[in-house]
Amino acid sequence: MVTVTFASGLAGGLVATIAMTVFMLALGDDSPPPTAALWAKFVGDEGPESYVPQGMLLHVLYGVGAGVAFALALPLAVGEVTLVNAVGLAVAYAAVLTVVGAVVWMKGVLGMDPGRATAMQFGFFHLVYGLVLGGFVGAGLV
Repeated sequence: MVTVTFASGLAGGLVATIAMTVFMLALGDDSPPPTAALWAKFVGDEGPESYVPQGMLLHVLYGVGAGVAFALALPLAVGEVTLVNAVGLAVAYAAVLTVVGAVVWMKGVLGMDPGRATAMQFGFFHLVYGLVLGGFVGAGLV
């Protein structure tokens, strides 16, 4: 059994977000992240390309927060946390984050239509997040 804590969610969310970001930077299309568009829409007065650093900071904060939420909810969902159930549930969690990000934020709030290829990449990047988060938390690394 693995003990899951706030700190493991914090660290796991950060590590998972870094891994996801590496994939985004290596495989993405070099366009500003949706979080830069969010910043541009609600805070800035220029286009998203002017707010990439702020967008990336938001993305890290979302990833860390989502990691904490996952770590706090995981023991409630499964009782005894193992590597297998942590990874399985983190992948499912990442799928939910993908849908919320694509449908609620990108389409609903930002009015973006990501297209099939972008949506598939978005899903893949979140899958990486889920695998790393689940592995980190489930292995009891913190």
